Amino acid sequence: MTVQTTGPYFPTVPKITFKGPDSTDPLSFRFYNAEEEILGRKMKDWLRFSVCYWHTFRGKGLDPFGGPTITRPWDDESDGIENALRRADAAFELFTKLGVEYYTFHDRDVAPEGKDLAESNANFDVVADYLAKKQEETGVKLLWATQNLFSHPRYMNGAFTNPDAHVLAYGAAQAKKVLEVNQRLKGENVVFWGGREGYQSILNTDVKRECDNMAAVFHAVVEYQKKIGDSAQLLIEPKPREPTKHQYDYDAQTTYAFLQHYNLEKYFKLNIEPNHTTLAGHCFEHDILFASKLGILGSVDSNTGDPLLGWDTDQFPMDIKQAAFAMLVIVDQGGLGSGGLNFDCKVRRESTDLEDIFIGHIGAMDTFARGLRIAAKIKSDGVLEKMLQTRYSSFTDSDIGNKISSGKFSLEDCETFIHEHGEPQQRSGQQELFEVIFNRYV
Repeated sequence: MTVQTTGPYFPTVPKITFKGPDSTDPLSFRFYNAEEEILGRKMKDWLRFSVCYWHTFRGKGLDPFGGPTITRPWDDESDGIENALRRADAAFELFTKLGVEYYTFHDRDVAPEGKDLAESNANFDVVADYLAKKQEETGVKLLWATQNLFSHPRYMNGAFTNPDAHVLAYGAAQAKKVLEVNQRLKGENVVFWGGREGYQSILNTDVKRECDNMAAVFHAVVEYQKKIGDSAQLLIEPKPREPTKHQYDYDAQTTYAFLQHYNLEKYFKLNIEPNHTTLAGHCFEHDILFASKLGILGSVDSNTGDPLLGWDTDQFPMDIKQAAFAMLVIVDQGGLGSGGLNFDCKVRRESTDLEDIFIGHIGAMDTFARGLRIAAKIKSDGVLEKMLQTRYSSFTDSDIGNKISSGKFSLEDCETFIHEHGEPQQRSGQQELFEVIFNRYV
């Protein structure tokens, strides 16, 4: 194949600009206007969009039933340093044309694995230096880095939960290097996704030992981060299954229980991926909401899945209602802090044009921009919020409710109250009314 050795790699794609709701140009924003202020903050600062390296620049259109369908002009299909540097050039051209300010990567996305850890680390250093140069040239920043502890055969039984201490040590050493490179590139977060941290059968698995070992590695991560003076937010990304039958960080509530049990809740927040949430049997916004209410929503991998498929399809989010639900939570907690909306998304196997990459991201960015606009209108009007407060008003407007809310009540208090006041009056949940009013904003 003929490889294009210099850019521009997207010659047919201009700088993407905001053209307004009436635009029919697919290479333009209809709703995302980066500098526009919503609720006193620029849209770009509410949304903090990020492009992921793995799907966008390493994805080949593979699926369980067929081989690669996607080729890119800069990629010679090798795993060498020169190819990695060309890939970085293409990536930063896309970031700047798209107007995103952040990107994310796994270590092995950006730099080739070597014959041993020393060579892998050396390769990583070479590419990291080049990424630092590209960041300086463009102003694009690293939202987070993570380690790929699932692709190499050594990790077939997991990394931090592997039954072989030798493999666990290798995974921990790889995580150490990611902490160092993330700090060098001024990454604002570090993510831990345990794709193989789980089991296929309980017959050959000591689940307590595996969870204990994973927690021990996380404590070592905390200590090393302190040692090198790094302040990036540590994030765990829950997922219920795939590729393992059961993954230990199943969903937001399970992961929070794990963090509390092992005294890690002060150090870690969550990176929520809605496609993982739906695989866990919840609705799109469930884990975003629960993580926020637990005070541990750190970032969002903004994608979605196909409800008719049983795996992690990583599609671009195009559902306005789902985006509005997510943005209501994010606005309510005052933003994502050092986190962002990272598009952990891939074009479909059948979408093979270079422009498809841009169109997918533009559509998703517009979807979340509309979600933000809807959330802002809902918050400003206050109708749904007042209805919700009314539904729970008995906990603020009655003596027994105040006692329950403050935790200063006993079972005897409840018994006495019922003897005095008798059977409670039935009150409608008004779900249909809530839904109708929500639909007025969409």
